[in-house]
Amino acid sequence: MAQNLYGPRVRMGNWNEDVYLEEERMKDFLEKRDKGELLIQRNRRLKENLLRQMQLSISEDGHIHYGDKVILVNPDHPNVDDAVFLGGDLSLCMMPDEIKAHLSDELEVPCGLSAAQTKMPVGRNTFIVMSMDGNADGQVLRYGQNFCLGIQGGFADKMFFLASDHRTLLKSSKKSWLQEVYLTDELSYLNCWQAAFPDPQLRLEYEGCPVQANAKLLLNHCRTNRGLAVHRQLLLSTYFGKEAEVAAHTHLDSHRVEKPKNHWMLVTGNPRKASSTMLELPKPLAEDTRATEQAVGLDTP
Repeated sequence: MAQNLYGPRVRMGNWNEDVYLEEERMKDFLEKRDKGELLIQRNRRLKENLLRQMQLSISEDGHIHYGDKVILVNPDHPNVDDAVFLGGDLSLCMMPDEIKAHLSDELEVPCGLSAAQTKMPVGRNTFIVMSMDGNADGQVLRYGQNFCLGIQGGFADKMFFLASDHRTLLKSSKKSWLQEVYLTDELSYLNCWQAAFPDPQLRLEYEGCPVQANAKLLLNHCRTNRGLAVHRQLLLSTYFGKEAEVAAHTHLDSHRVEKPKNHWMLVTGNPRKASSTMLELPKPLAEDTRATEQAVGLDTP
């Protein structure tokens, strides 16, 4: 098989044209590098914004308020059915398209979502609790109230909103084919959510009560009446590795109670340590733990 052993420096054939083309490529490369338009430069800026460390709001009264910065965490729960399962506490994160992320340093909408094993507040998982009219900052969020969840993704001049809509043949979640959840830059009724108490027997009693910070709750989409859910058994290859799929679907057990897939916590900041969450605090012992230990003879001096 014949091989081309000649380069631009060998003056044979169209050598002058090859030299000029090489000079144009180098000139174009240097120009893009000076403007910061190289793919590696765009990639680096996007990662810096998405992984920028954020500071969560600190709840002084134990409740969630409009304007608070929180992370949405699906608490860890045991797996008994699936061989492939992503364990641990999973936080709701932005999931930019991998191809589009390499072509631009800006986030394009609609932007996908996933659940990742990261509990540190960064640009891609820090959400802001917002009212639909924008006039309730500082007020307590209550069960049954309409609100929206915004995220900046580390960008100072951007705001994206958690949204969902009825699934169609052309629009659904990637793995489960259920109702899709995504981020958009348009504020509408598709961004409207409600918090509900997880125990159905006490749900009506808690209607109108303040939403507790760092406590389990349900997030229901107002337009479709579907609950925000994590599918830990369905893994996605994202820009940051393997992460779980997020969709809008209410998973009920045999007693018509929402499964742990639909459980969420609005996690606030830790007042004892900067850039950390309340999840890092040690869990207090139950009130009856000491009595139980005494009963079994473990609390002997």
